[in-house]
Amino acid sequence: MLAYACGAQADVFNMIDNQPLSETWLNAGFYSYHFQRDKNLNDSNPGLGAEYRFSTVASVTAGRFYNSDRAYSNYLGVYYQPIKVGPLRIGAVVGGFSGYPKMRDGGWFPALVPTISYEYQRVGVNIAIVPSYKDRLYGALSFQLKLKVFE
Repeated sequence: MLAYACGAQADVFNMIDNQPLSETWLNAGFYSYHFQRDKNLNDSNPGLGAEYRFSTVASVTAGRFYNSDRAYSNYLGVYYQPIKVGPLRIGAVVGGFSGYPKMRDGGWFPALVPTISYEYQRVGVNIAIVPSYKDRLYGALSFQLKLKVFE
């Protein structure tokens, strides 16, 4: 019985075969559910961003949004999502952010954020599990709806 359960568990996580792609996605920012609900943080983070998926496991992303501290942020990064669980891609985005007043006085800083993505035909969602960092950045589940505009 245990061997069967372990085998079933192994079938849940699969590696994605790395193949070239050419897809462009646009998004209108994020909705963030902050873990620290008592901080009066801004959950609605409108903006404009783009993601270019150049392979089945990787894409580049850039954009601008109104952040949790009620200031404008810019971001630039690379998604690497080599694992799939059913229709979900799992990995992380590594890149840089700016615009958070308590983090490097609003300047650029590096970040590594775990992500889960779901894409179906022309629509998708990226979910970021944003970690807290001291009293400078506040953790959240961030949801980013996206629309495929070029293929």
